[in-house]
Amino acid sequence: MAGTFRFTFGPWNIHEGADPFGPDVREPLTFDQKLPLFKKLGFDGVQFHDDDAVPEINGKTPAQITAVAKALRKKLDDAGLYAEFVAPRLWFDPKTIDGGFTSNDAKCRAYAKDRFKKSIDIANILGAKLIVLWLAREGTYIRESKDSCVAVQRIAKVIDEMLDYDKKIKIAIEPKPNEPVDHAYIPTTGHAIALGMLTRDPSRVGVNIESAHAILANLDPSDEMGYALAHKKLFSVHLNDQNGLKFDQDKSFGAVDIRRAFNQVRILDQHNYGKNGESVGLDVKVMRTQKQNANLKHLSNSITLFKELLAISRGLDQKKIDKLIADRDYEELELFIIHALMGK
Repeated sequence: MAGTFRFTFGPWNIHEGADPFGPDVREPLTFDQKLPLFKKLGFDGVQFHDDDAVPEINGKTPAQITAVAKALRKKLDDAGLYAEFVAPRLWFDPKTIDGGFTSNDAKCRAYAKDRFKKSIDIANILGAKLIVLWLAREGTYIRESKDSCVAVQRIAKVIDEMLDYDKKIKIAIEPKPNEPVDHAYIPTTGHAIALGMLTRDPSRVGVNIESAHAILANLDPSDEMGYALAHKKLFSVHLNDQNGLKFDQDKSFGAVDIRRAFNQVRILDQHNYGKNGESVGLDVKVMRTQKQNANLKHLSNSITLFKELLAISRGLDQKKIDKLIADRDYEELELFIIHALMGK
């Protein structure tokens, strides 16, 4: 076991507490107020949407986008932080209400492609080598409104064009089975990896696996990570937790199922995750009920738990595990793991 772990989170993970059913409950913090908190909390890098990096991006000229991105790069360098990735936020704009790349409107598809290119330009300025692509609205509320074969071909074609636009950038597709659309075209890790096979350079198309998204597909996150690792496609992870098959909760890592969290840490460590520069990203949201002066614990708790589970995993008697597996004594193996997690 020789994983190398650097941690990142996005500025949206410190938020005001609004949800679909209620307004803000905390005062907002500016990005400049959030930036010094990264190192203090034990993080090394920052995740960005394109409009986190360049606010009001749609109203800016290419020269203005470049200037804002360069100023942000200096802030990151001064703070000793790196940009892990840039993600085009394609699901917020009215032009993408029917999807971006799979929209039935050619003008909307053109807008989404142009926004993708801008994200790549920003990533290059920030020194990020990765684009995370959450295909949020690439699906449909009514199946008869789109041809799913054509839709997948359109997504693959855009990715192809982006790989040609920048010969070095890597693209990590972030699959999710639901939200905001009823029927997502790329709902799981397997779908995302297969989509990459339709492109000109599958080696540069991988996945960003979010724990909660796997759980929402009724899958185990560590198995999804193992599948991606077997294909050499695990470009990033978003660790968090989830209470059942409901909305995407983004709870603190390990807050719901400590054993499930343990197996995610273990699979990453067993297969040397991070040795090629990959980051351990957290996508955890502060509880709506948390007070203003204690609204960072979800981040510090998640890192703490990751490191504690890592220590437990590395401290296990592997010879004993191998013997129990060889004897097919899985009940004893299960008790052994549970006792380890209980500190016995």
